[in-house]
Amino acid sequence: MEKLNYEVLRKSGYDGYILENAPEKVLQFGEGNFLRAFVNYWFDVSNEKAGWNGKCVLVQPIAQGLTELINAQQGLYTLYLRGRENGERVDRKRVISCVSRAINPYAEGGYDAVMELAKSPDLEYVVSNTTEAGIVYDPACQKDDKPASSFPAKLTQVLLTRFEAGQSGLVILSCELIDNNGKELLKCVNQYIDQWGLSDAFRKYVNEDCTFCSTLVDRIVPGRIRDPKEVAELEAKHGYSDPLLDVGEVFGVWNIEGPAWLEDKLPFKKAGLNCIVVPDVTPYKKRKVRILNGAHTGFVLGAYLAGFDIVRDCMQDETVLGYMNKMLYEEVIPTLPLDKDDLMNFASAVQDRFNNPFINHELMSISLNSTSKWRARNMPSFLEYVEKEGKLPPCLTTSFAAYMAFFSSDIQELNDKGLVCRRPKGDTYVCSDDRFVLEFYYEHRNDDAAALTHAVMTDQRMWGQDLTQVPGFEKAAAEALELIRTQGAKAAYAKCL
Repeated sequence: MEKLNYEVLRKSGYDGYILENAPEKVLQFGEGNFLRAFVNYWFDVSNEKAGWNGKCVLVQPIAQGLTELINAQQGLYTLYLRGRENGERVDRKRVISCVSRAINPYAEGGYDAVMELAKSPDLEYVVSNTTEAGIVYDPACQKDDKPASSFPAKLTQVLLTRFEAGQSGLVILSCELIDNNGKELLKCVNQYIDQWGLSDAFRKYVNEDCTFCSTLVDRIVPGRIRDPKEVAELEAKHGYSDPLLDVGEVFGVWNIEGPAWLEDKLPFKKAGLNCIVVPDVTPYKKRKVRILNGAHTGFVLGAYLAGFDIVRDCMQDETVLGYMNKMLYEEVIPTLPLDKDDLMNFASAVQDRFNNPFINHELMSISLNSTSKWRARNMPSFLEYVEKEGKLPPCLTTSFAAYMAFFSSDIQELNDKGLVCRRPKGDTYVCSDDRFVLEFYYEHRNDDAAALTHAVMTDQRMWGQDLTQVPGFEKAAAEALELIRTQGAKAAYAKCL
């Protein structure tokens, strides 16, 4: 079967939106599944709904990548957005046509092609997702490297070339999953300006004419379909093969920290997409961490002990679902500094996202590093609730007990892979966490509920404080742990209702 390109797409009878030619307005560092299912989707919809009339050029951030495949398909690829929306099952196909080409800067002529694009008067945006390790200052990078190895150094080369060509400043949208991603990127660029001895005029251009935005992206992207049978069925249905086919959940939100004028410049609002430009993305980061991630960490450990294996099945159980919703709506949301309707809508979408019929999200994959996760995602909500309400939040208290139960359930051994435990239905599982955490639980494997609770709460390596100082918390958590050990986690969840 022929691979996707414009001619093959026309022959296939596809009747969706397609834009074959437009100015190249976006320089995108990264060509992986996430950016193609998120950023490129947003620009593609903006072409259709807002008349943006732009194309994205994808730059391969490392030596191995998808450039040849993308160019063979003339930038086209199929995207499926799958999940639930307002309780309804969604399986939506779109052929993305906002990508004009890809460039491998490590191949012959690739670096020069990137620099030529940097001089273009059509260029408006730089977008990046070079992983959490991408935004780092590496002093080994030199101005004349072709290309420099680090992403911030590459970006400095692009901006310097554009500055020397007399072109206007760019908007830089950083999508890496680190706090203050845009600010950290600008900090690295300024370090290269210092290291390379670049002019004050260029420094002014970078810091005043260019706009570096910290952003918060939110969409689960499973990526490629791995079932050969489903791939074959889709190829027959499409009338072409597409090795670049991508899959993301239907939910998506992009919060961008920037000046007020940027919201009108960006095409997303006009296109009806879920994007807002705000002076500070911190509250939205807190919303995601406390509600979405906090829900995961808050219920999955106990749910796993209760016999569940994937998130979707938990959403079908009245007790687990009721426990999660009570935790979010009555204990977490009241502690957050955003509009209540906004928070309620976000929490409502979480249930749809967790109930996605296309994603088998395993509880054990969420359980990795649960100690630091509970500290970052759940402990702030717990402590702020106690301070605000003057009492313990029952669901968050029980989630802490479930965390202890997960790491102490019939411990079998400690080995190189982790702490081997056994859940009530008889199968073993491996807890993965910092080594000191695993050694701690192994040392306390024979503790009763009260002794273990006291030992865990007073270990400041885990929590940065002594949690027994929270009035009533030690006693309540020990009782919940005892209930989980004797009657099961589901009974403990039910008691919260």
